[in-house]
This record gives sequence, C-alpha cells and structure tokens, in this order.
Amino acid sequence: MNTLHIEALIEPVLSLVAQAAQAIRQIDQQREASPSAAVHLKTDGSPVTQADWAAHRILTEGLSALSPHWPVVSEEDQQSWAHRLPQGLFWLIDPLDGTKEFLNRNGEYTVNVALIENGFPVFGVVGLPASDQYYWGGADLGAWSGRAQGSAQPLSAAAAQSPSALRITVSRNHRDEATERLLERLSLQGPIECIEAGSSLKFCRLATGEADLYPRMGPTCEWDTAAAQAVLEGAGGSVLDPTGQRLRYGKSQVLNPSFLAMRNRIERNAAGLREFIEFCAQPQRSA
Repeated sequence: MNTLHIEALIEPVLSLVAQAAQAIRQIDQQREASPSAAVHLKTDGSPVTQADWAAHRILTEGLSALSPHWPVVSEEDQQSWAHRLPQGLFWLIDPLDGTKEFLNRNGEYTVNVALIENGFPVFGVVGLPASDQYYWGGADLGAWSGRAQGSAQPLSAAAAQSPSALRITVSRNHRDEATERLLERLSLQGPIECIEAGSSLKFCRLATGEADLYPRMGPTCEWDTAAAQAVLEGAGGSVLDPTGQRLRYGKSQVLNPSFLAMRNRIERNAAGLREFIEFCAQPQRSA
C-alpha cells in the first residue's frame, strides 16, 4: 500500500477513534451515578465493560464501512481472530486498552487502531479518552500528537534530549519477576529511572521522548501493541522481539513474545537491547 493511500485514512480513522473515545467518556460519566455498572469477566479472568463493547461497535462498523474488503480483528470478537494472517491487510483494534485503568479511573486507558500489512503495522492511532489526546503515525508516515479536530504536533523520539539516567517505562499493573531481573541487570550499566504507565501509553512516552526503553517480559496480545508500535516507529523508534527483529503480527498465536521498545538506537539504548537479547536467551526461572 502506498503512503498516499494510507494518508487518506488518517482523518476518517481519527474521527472513528474520537467517536469511540466519546462513547467511553459518556459511560464513565454514567458510572458516577452507578458505580456498580456491569463488569463481566472473560474466560481469561480479565474484565470487560459496557465501554469496551460500545467502542467495539463504533470501530468495527466504521472501519468496515471505510474499507469493506479489509477484515476488522477486535479483541472483543473472538471469531474475527481468524483473519489475523501473516499476509494481506487487516485492521487490528483494542476498543479499550487498559480496562483496569478505566475501572480505577486513573485516565491511563486508550483506544487502539492499527492497520496491518503483510505482518507489520503501517498505520496506527492511539486515543486517550480521558484527556481527548491522540497519537497517530506509521514508519513511512511520521508521527503526530494532538486533538482529533485541532492542530497536530510532529513527534521525533530520536531527536529528544537524553538525561543522565536511562528512563524505562514499566507497566503499572503487570510488573513480573522477569522484568525486575532485567531492570536489575540494566541498572548495572548505569543509573535508571522507572516510569510507570498503563496501557499503550508506555509506547507513547517513548514516542514523545519522555522515556528511552520499554521492556516487556510478561504476556501481551497483538492488539495491545500494534497501534502504538506504528506511532513509535513513525517517531523514529523501534519495537523488537527477543532476536532483535521487528515485532510481527498475524502470528500463529495471538500472544506476543517478550519485546523491547526503544526511543532510538543511541549507544546506551543499543546496550539495553544487547542486555535484553542476552537476557531472553537465558533459561528463565519459573514465577
């Protein structure tokens, strides 16, 4: 797909993400009057709410109308997962990434929409319903942040200044033993600063130059990462698997391997990548 074709998708997809974000905000406001609004548990034990389903409907219907020949794969529609293929085009969405953050009302939940072509995200939008802030881009597009209807600011993660400490984003709710061991290993190379964030905001912190690395050892699904990977790559960053290769999509399983997201490849970040690859190659202790 050529860049001009993708650029024509930016405005309509931003509009759809903004509509999904508005629906999530409305349901959040209703929760003030009824805090016990229905929360269900999926088979894996993770929560799903009315906000997930409302955003799912808006995005799947809108994307299907925008591009009828491209399947829409959504976290909330297990039958759609069959369209995750290593070749061809499909939309990959997480209608509400960070449902626990939504329930905790900390503002760190997102709407994620990515376009996958031949196994890689070529365009992605990450929307923050709580702040009405949006990030979008792709490796061949560049990256921007702003309001859906306002002015946009270009993002250049690679050009941001680097402080003395290596700034590492970590999950607010999913810190595991392997991550702690990797952080300890990275701290031997010099001072580190851990920055907690929820959902795909961790990638956005890299794209804006507010952090340097995001190592993820615990499980994630393809829809958790694809949109933010596109944004980070558009800003000049990378998302790499344990072999140092670009993280792929349409894999045989929906789960991602461990990965390392990088703001840029300056020497200390490259050293972090080497530590990550070596760490992943070692046998991991059971939790």
